[in-house]
Amino acid sequence: MNTQKWHGHATRIALVGCTALALTAVGPAAQAHPRDVTRQTLAANDGWASYGTGTTGGAAADAEHVYTVTTWAEFKAALAAGGSAPKIIKVKGTIDAVSEGCDAFAAPGYDFDAYLEKYSPEKWGLDTDLSAEPDDSPEGLRRASAAAQDQAIKANIPANTTIIGVGGNAGFKGASLQIKAVDNVIVRNLAFESPIDCFPQWDPTDGTNGNWNSEYDTAVVYGSTHVWLDHNTFTDGSHPDSAAPTYFGMLYQQHDGELDIVRGADYVTASWNVFTEHDKTILIGNSDSESTAAGDRGHLKVTFHHNLFSNLVERAPRVRFGQVDSYNNHFVAGDGYSYSYGIGKESRLVAEHNAFTLPASVSAAKVLKKWSEAPVTAAGNQVNGKPVDLIAVHNAEIPAETLQPGAGWTPTLRTKVDRTKYVPAIVDHGAGAGRLR
Repeated sequence: MNTQKWHGHATRIALVGCTALALTAVGPAAQAHPRDVTRQTLAANDGWASYGTGTTGGAAADAEHVYTVTTWAEFKAALAAGGSAPKIIKVKGTIDAVSEGCDAFAAPGYDFDAYLEKYSPEKWGLDTDLSAEPDDSPEGLRRASAAAQDQAIKANIPANTTIIGVGGNAGFKGASLQIKAVDNVIVRNLAFESPIDCFPQWDPTDGTNGNWNSEYDTAVVYGSTHVWLDHNTFTDGSHPDSAAPTYFGMLYQQHDGELDIVRGADYVTASWNVFTEHDKTILIGNSDSESTAAGDRGHLKVTFHHNLFSNLVERAPRVRFGQVDSYNNHFVAGDGYSYSYGIGKESRLVAEHNAFTLPASVSAAKVLKKWSEAPVTAAGNQVNGKPVDLIAVHNAEIPAETLQPGAGWTPTLRTKVDRTKYVPAIVDHGAGAGRLR
């Protein structure tokens, strides 16, 4: 254990002693450090994550469960230490989960050129997928390589944890945070560069021309409750899709989502984040199938407020089943824009007091995208500084996808709702990593 970065015995004794004195005077640890941003908890009524027990993360951590990490190995060790006891993990600098490069994960004998040669549409065709390929085939070796990357870059976040960046340049490259089947997690002040899938799979049967499919979301909230994501930046960074090559006539897609909230996850607040330079950004509910619907109905309650969604293609977010409140966000459309809000199966989206900055070539009718029959509330929104009824303009220009107004519920878990005309300035100035006050 690195005693300079982790609290070694000498430091720990001193800190425990000081903490004990403070606790005697003022009570719980969260109260003993009123100005310590690492112990901040989600305010009352601040979105769905404040519902019920609220979200405190590791605010109650004792000194033995406060860690400062600068490497991927230290970060994973800190996550594993102490089980679900409250903990605070301070991230210093940028931590690269793939510092040795993709070749470090490649199985012996894996050769991408051999993969392309064997599975080209001219030789393999487009009628049979690769699932039956043996382990010693190019696809089998790809699977083994992908499994090695999966094991290396995913980090399981335990309950009662705060992960927070220290200073203005803290974050992760190539990592996938797995917030899975736990309660009470806070992630703040971190810049995430989306993980790239080193070994995407070619699926000849996906669509009419086949497709490359990738894994690894930057963050996944899977069956978890009371999660607060605040003042983070999510971006493709040095690996934008625009720089990706094409193989078999299709984009060699190495990115999945920036944030997925799935499998019955509940009570999530995403505030003051920047989501930028990405295609399929946020997914709430990952399938229309009845096998997942049973676990998603009545769950997937999520709040988005004061986030900047900039230069994205789609899914900001796409919603299935969820009771989602999205207010005071700023959406800035760029090249390749498809839509912002995806209205999916049994969703109940309330989108109010948001600001949209669209180029002249993009109609406000594209802000909403209908995937399934589901009601939506959209009120008080502005496009390029002018009030626009997003449902009315959508229905007028895209009558084949008519949306029904009225999500059937009224959000109450809001702290302050800013006037829409001020949202761009407020959000652009305050959102993202390095701007936590």
